[in-house]
Amino acid sequence: MSTGKQAKERKNKPRQRARSAVLWPVACVSPEEIGLSASRLGRVDEMVCRWVDEGTVAGAITLVYRRGRIGHLACHGYLDLETRRPMREDAIFRIYSMTKIVTSVAVLMLLEEGRFLLTDEVSRFIPEFKDLRVAVTGADGQPELIRPRREVTLHDLLTHMGGLTYEGCKEAMAYGKTLQQFVADFCKIPLCRHPGEAWNYSASVDVLGRVIEVVTGQSFDVFLQERIFTPLGMTDTAFWVPPEKCGRFATLYKPGADGRLVACDDLPSLPDRKTVPFTEPPTFLSGGGGLVSTTSDVLRLGLMLLGGGQWNGVRLLSRKTVELMTADHLPAGHPPIQPFGFGFGLGVSVVRRLGELRKLGSIGEFGWGGAACTQMWIDPVEDMIPIIMLQHQPVSSSGLVTDLFKHVAYQAIND
Repeated sequence: MSTGKQAKERKNKPRQRARSAVLWPVACVSPEEIGLSASRLGRVDEMVCRWVDEGTVAGAITLVYRRGRIGHLACHGYLDLETRRPMREDAIFRIYSMTKIVTSVAVLMLLEEGRFLLTDEVSRFIPEFKDLRVAVTGADGQPELIRPRREVTLHDLLTHMGGLTYEGCKEAMAYGKTLQQFVADFCKIPLCRHPGEAWNYSASVDVLGRVIEVVTGQSFDVFLQERIFTPLGMTDTAFWVPPEKCGRFATLYKPGADGRLVACDDLPSLPDRKTVPFTEPPTFLSGGGGLVSTTSDVLRLGLMLLGGGQWNGVRLLSRKTVELMTADHLPAGHPPIQPFGFGFGLGVSVVRRLGELRKLGSIGEFGWGGAACTQMWIDPVEDMIPIIMLQHQPVSSSGLVTDLFKHVAYQAIND
C-alpha cells in the first residue's frame, strides 16, 4: 500500500503531454473520439504509478493508438532514478528484440525486389552454412554431430525454425566483431535440432543482417537508415545513442539483492569487453537486438505495418507481403509458442486463437517485444496499437507488467 508521502509524490510525477517535446506522427485526441473510455484508460495511469511507487519499474511510457489517432499517452516515473530525471516523451530506449521486426521488414523488402525466394538456402549467401552439423545423441548414448536432413533456408531464419541457437551474440557485441566475423564463428556452433522440426528462438535474425549486406553490398545500418528509418521519419532509431542525445537515454535497471532497483550493465557477464553497447558506434550491427528507439519511432513502424505496408504516403511493403508476414508459419500441428500462447509469422508473433493466447486481444494481432520490457501489439481487427516502453531486466522478473498493460489497454475499448 502506498504511504501518504508516496501518494503526494505520485501526484507530482510528470504525466502531462509535453507536445513540444516530440513530433508525434498522429494527433492526440480524447479517448471517446476513438471508441475508448477515458475513465477505464485512467486505470493505466493508476497501475503504472503504483509500479513506480512500489519500485517495480523506474519509469515508463504508455500509449494507445486507435483509428488514426492517439487516445492515451503518458510518461510515468523517471529516466534515471539517481538523478531523478523525469521520463519524457522523446526518451530513447534499448528495444533489443523489437529490432527483429525491423530486420524482417528489410528482408521482405528485398524479397519484393526479386533478390531471392524465402525457400532459398542460406548457403547461397553465406557459404559456411553448407557445413552446419546437428548435435544429437548417438546409439551408444554419446553426443555426436551429423549432417542436417536439409539445409537451413531464409524462411527458417525468419521463423526461428532453423534449429539454430542464441549463442555468440553477446560476445560479438562485447568484442566488436563484424557481422561477417560473427556469422563465421556462429556457423561453428552445432544446430540443436534439424531444420524445420520445431520453433527455437535464436540468433537467426542476426544472420539475416549479414544476408542483407551480402545481397545489397551495403552495410546493414546504412541499408536500414536509407530504406526504412529516413522514409518513415524514425529520426531516433539507430544502433547507438550519440552524445547529444544521451540526456534522453533511459537507464537500464534490475532488482538488486534487497529487491530495490539498481542500474545494470548491458553486458554484466563480460567485464573484459572492448566495447560499450549503445553509447558508441558498434561494429556488431545486431539485427536481432541492437537498436535503440523512441515510442514515437516505434509507433511509426507499427503504423506502416497496420497500414498494409504503407504510412503517410510512404510504401515499404505491399499489402500482400504484410499478409504473408503476419500469417502463422508454424507447421501444421505445431503447438503454440510457450509460455506466450501464440503462433509465429515472419519475424512477428501471431495470435491464432484467443483460447491459446489466454489474454485480451484479437485473432490476427501481431508484434514482438524486447528483453528490457518494450512491447508493441498491432491489431488490425480493432485498428489499434498499444505500446509500452521501459527499461528493466531480466524480463522474467517484470515481463508481467507488459501483459498487465495490454489487458488494461484493451478493457478500455468502449464501442
